[in-house]
Amino acid sequence: MKLPNLDKTVIDREKIVEYLLNAVHPDNGGKSAFFESLGFNRDNWHALATSLRQLAETTEITKIMESTHGVKYIIDGYIESSNGKKAMVRMI
Repeated sequence: MKLPNLDKTVIDREKIVEYLLNAVHPDNGGKSAFFESLGFNRDNWHALATSLRQLAETTEITKIMESTHGVKYIIDGYIESSNGKKAMVRMI
């Protein structure tokens, strides 16, 4: 099953810049170092957004979970950066 309502999905600049690519965010847990090792950075945040969208468009959902915030869809797959590096990620 693919991600439902993908056409309505927003990959927010703030989520990427202020969380995924922000080493000082208290919940980052090394995500920024991981993404920066692939060549993504805050200046080209849109490249990471594009890679995440491509993953969502091309990869089946791995798991569906109910949470207090609603349904969570988990997708495991590879993203590729503009410098050609690939890595396995989990997108929730």
